[in-house]
Amino acid sequence: MDYQNTANAVGDCLLSYTKDESGWKVCKKSNDVIVSWRPSTEFPGNVYKGESVVKGSPEKVWECLKPVPNGLRVKWDNNVKKFELIEQVTENVTVCRTVTPSAAMGIIAPRDFVDVILVKQYEDGTITSNATHVNHPSCPPQSGYVRGFNHPCGCICVPISGEPNKTQLFSFFQTDLGGFLPRSVVDSFFPSSMVEFYSNLAKAIKSLKDH
Repeated sequence: MDYQNTANAVGDCLLSYTKDESGWKVCKKSNDVIVSWRPSTEFPGNVYKGESVVKGSPEKVWECLKPVPNGLRVKWDNNVKKFELIEQVTENVTVCRTVTPSAAMGIIAPRDFVDVILVKQYEDGTITSNATHVNHPSCPPQSGYVRGFNHPCGCICVPISGEPNKTQLFSFFQTDLGGFLPRSVVDSFFPSSMVEFYSNLAKAIKSLKDH
């Protein structure tokens, strides 16, 4: 499988999501976080967009978000229980397995996801992580976990001109959780968990500052 090409395509896809304003409907607003959705063109579900101005430089925000084993993300993100590197494809492209805990009061069972992830930096200082599901021979589905599928998703940290200690953070989720979940459970889970994601991230960035 051509992981590099797949990863590059996801990078382009996410950038296009930030630029295309059409069709987004706001479904949740809280503490400066806006979560919107629109029907996905990738699978029969929705793509969710979170956006907020986060207190912290892009470097600090990225330190909390970067997709690496033993990184900070596992410590603060309630939806990431375990993060494993399966293959280092190039310096900026990896194949990783993410394990998520049960959620929605146990209605959503633990899941795992295998994704190719591209880390990309742009000339204006924007830092991004871009992921989508792939198959990998050394990581077949495992018992105890429902295998879910991420369609193009990730985080985009954009510097704010004249505000070095603030970052505009876009997050995109469009996930096929697999299994037989009622649509209503999925549709209520994502917006709430994205608001929680921003709130927990803010705390993680603050604790970095204190060190």
